[in-house]
Amino acid sequence: MSATTAKPKTLKLDATLTGQPAQEKARAALEGIARPADIGEFAGAEMEAERVARLHFASQLPGYVGWRWVVTVARAPRARTATVSETELMPADGALLAPPWVPWAERIQPGDLGPGDVLPHVDHDPRLEQGYQDTSDDDDPLVVWELGLGRPRVLSPEGRDQATKRWYNGPGGPTSPESVKATSRCATCGFAVVMGGAMRGLFAVCANRYASRDGSVVSLDHGCGAHSETDLARSATKWPANNPVVDDGAVVPVNLDDAVGKHKDK
Repeated sequence: MSATTAKPKTLKLDATLTGQPAQEKARAALEGIARPADIGEFAGAEMEAERVARLHFASQLPGYVGWRWVVTVARAPRARTATVSETELMPADGALLAPPWVPWAERIQPGDLGPGDVLPHVDHDPRLEQGYQDTSDDDDPLVVWELGLGRPRVLSPEGRDQATKRWYNGPGGPTSPESVKATSRCATCGFAVVMGGAMRGLFAVCANRYASRDGSVVSLDHGCGAHSETDLARSATKWPANNPVVDDGAVVPVNLDDAVGKHKDK
């Protein structure tokens, strides 16, 4: 004997709950929470349960495209009058909706942070890993800092990989329009301050005040027109190159013997 699955019972519309008197009572309830002009025509009804129905009215509220006013009505057994249970504004199929809510910490984008803004602390940031306590006797603070000693967290391999891809593929990398047109690379530029640590062989910081990337990270194979060794091509002069002409009328003859004799007399 095979088991059979019971089909869901289809509820027939209740005339007491969906008829004209119930619709007028539902509209009156809506006018208690909204302006009459914001309530549109009756848009249909559906049975939510036995002796419980939902009446739909079009919404005329500005900005709520495709929304509907919904009034839930019910009646007691053998009663011939509907009672309003609740009113609400609900989106229908295809209604204009706000995008899904995203926490602020996940929604923020690069450049969003302004003066005085503070990012929330992320306990398990994959871009960071645990640092180490400074117990060394090394007097070189630069070495201690590069090793990450004394810092609670340092850049993790994943964080370093993300930064490397972001910088290399960004405006300071070799594929930017400025770099493509350049003839010299940052690796040979006197204004390139090479970074330390694991990125030493990949990136530098530009220190040329006239460069577009001044104070920013650039890849060593990046390039621009402000390279320390670049120069403008020397173009030929547009003036005609004529041979010099001596103006005989302006020449004053001088007797060298007389001039030498006068010098000796002095």
